[in-house]
Amino acid sequence: MSRVGRVAAALAGALLLTACSGDPKPVHQVVPEPEVVVSDYDASKEPSAAVLALVPSAATTLEVTDFDQIRLVLGFSTLDDDSPAADREKFWQRFRRSAALSTGLLRPADQRLRTQFGISQDDVAWEASWSADGASADGTGWVLAFHEDVPVGAIRRAVEAGAGPLAGAVVDEKRHLVTSAQPPAVADSWGAEPALVALTGTEAVSTYVARGCTSFDTVFGAGMEEQLAAAPAAALHGLDELDAWSVALGTELVTVQLGEKRGDAFDRVRLADVMPPTDPEFALVMSRGVADPASGRLGYVLDDPAAAARLTRERHLPFTVCPD
Repeated sequence: MSRVGRVAAALAGALLLTACSGDPKPVHQVVPEPEVVVSDYDASKEPSAAVLALVPSAATTLEVTDFDQIRLVLGFSTLDDDSPAADREKFWQRFRRSAALSTGLLRPADQRLRTQFGISQDDVAWEASWSADGASADGTGWVLAFHEDVPVGAIRRAVEAGAGPLAGAVVDEKRHLVTSAQPPAVADSWGAEPALVALTGTEAVSTYVARGCTSFDTVFGAGMEEQLAAAPAAALHGLDELDAWSVALGTELVTVQLGEKRGDAFDRVRLADVMPPTDPEFALVMSRGVADPASGRLGYVLDDPAAAARLTRERHLPFTVCPD
């Protein structure tokens, strides 16, 4: 899909969520029907779904930041490398208050890229990075999706010159992609795993996807579990296992996906109310939690986008905690 098409689609694709005070109520959303597998890269999909065919199966976490979506919601939908410097600077100032998971892979080398090759971070539509437990080289990497009107020759020259993080990267000229290494075979990618595919595809500023649950110490701090009172400790016993989950950070709402048929959906959405405070405090960042056990979706109002991105990156998310 062209950049103009992505902007138009974003304008038409607002998330719908009903949230109210008191006990959590089911989430009511218009959500695209997930595919079983992603067999190839498709630029027409939301970035969190399109990238799956490029992520190696060894990866355990995935972070996606949709820069075009951020430009749109901040009022800079036409911003690119040719825009006035004042407009670019204004955008990046406002960007710091967004729910972006990445600050821009190319930004540290932006001046060199702009001066020598005529490209910059402003030419990136979206980017993603993935990592693996134990820092496995096979499960760590990134991809940049450039706008279709960016000259591929300029991108290739920057890669060949080893400019910034582009040193040693692989250029896919047809798709306007740059990856840190050769993409995996489809059968060896996240796109071949239906459980992971089902967690992606929601329109968002940023999306975080992870395998497995999160340890209590990571979410709430080391040593805090031993200090739990009887009631909060019992709440952990009632949780089901969590194999994978995703968080889609929008402009006003947060959509969490835990997988279908979650009997513990209401329990997980209530954990933030009975557990020790996170840093920053979860209730001040994401509020008015609602849940739908059938779909395994949780929904929150996004009160502090930048803090939400920090909570997510650092895994201080109560609803992802492992059962005791």
